[in-house]
Amino acid sequence: MDYTQFQVLANKNILVTGGAGFIGSNLVEALLKIGANVTCLDNFATGHKHNIGPFLSDENFKLIEGDIRDLKTCNTACKGQDFVLHQAALGSVPRSIIDPITSNEVNVSGFLNMLVAARDAGVKRFVYAASSSTYGDSEALPKVEEVIGKPLSPYAITKYVNELYAENFYNTYGLNTIGLRYFNVFGRRQDPNGAYAAVIPLFVKQFMEHESPLINGDGSYSRDFTYIDNVVQMNLLAITTENEAALNQVYNTAVGDRTTLVQLTELLKKHLSTFDPAIAEVEIKHGPNRKGDIPHSLASVEKAERLLCYTPSHNIDKGIEEAVEWYWGNLA
Repeated sequence: MDYTQFQVLANKNILVTGGAGFIGSNLVEALLKIGANVTCLDNFATGHKHNIGPFLSDENFKLIEGDIRDLKTCNTACKGQDFVLHQAALGSVPRSIIDPITSNEVNVSGFLNMLVAARDAGVKRFVYAASSSTYGDSEALPKVEEVIGKPLSPYAITKYVNELYAENFYNTYGLNTIGLRYFNVFGRRQDPNGAYAAVIPLFVKQFMEHESPLINGDGSYSRDFTYIDNVVQMNLLAITTENEAALNQVYNTAVGDRTTLVQLTELLKKHLSTFDPAIAEVEIKHGPNRKGDIPHSLASVEKAERLLCYTPSHNIDKGIEEAVEWYWGNLA
């Protein structure tokens, strides 16, 4: 990825919450390459120390081990920061259905703590991870930012509340925010283990072990799978844009294309079988549809293209190719 246009961030102080997570650690890596001074705040509930291991010796990197549910910790982390990239959250629709209280504590109360801390610290811009789950039961395709439905899970409710709080903090306190509605992000460092592993790393791991992946439903459900480099680009554009009209908005962070789960498994097989031909013969299993899942997800990225000059660098095929290469080098 070419970071030339983001050199204005060199020597800036930037806080990445959830910086030891999948998306957060990729943001940390990019910012350090640019020359920013990066602080990572993480409680390692879902993040991993091995994700930030390579950065610990970098003089421009600082780690704060702490929880966004603690306001004092948030205040400490935000002090002296120019920008905040807020990635810390408890993801997963199924997790929120099983334990809605903890999801709310982290994703709503923790988010509010971070907004208050950023406001009080005089942070210039607060960019946060929103979610495509906010579209809820809206059947309109493609998804455009101004048209949403009713949330289908506790997780979706928490992410919508984030948007409401962010808008309120701009209107009430003048804190500039940008929300990025992530669509099924995948790529290097995404954890294939655990009960709530995302579909792509989980399937990759299963294919590599010659196990049959389980598709929820008949495989016709589709998603706008978004490679991590597109997400990094959107975050960097959000904190560097000089377009006033681009501030205090929410944006789809996606590719603008959709892939069914059946098509996804075919792509994974194609790229993984270049390393192990036997993977091409692994069968796919099917189970019941999952509660809280929406059938189809496809983003319009027109708003991001128009206001942030966003141009996705990776489509699904190119993204899967790079992700598979990373997983093969790190899991095999």
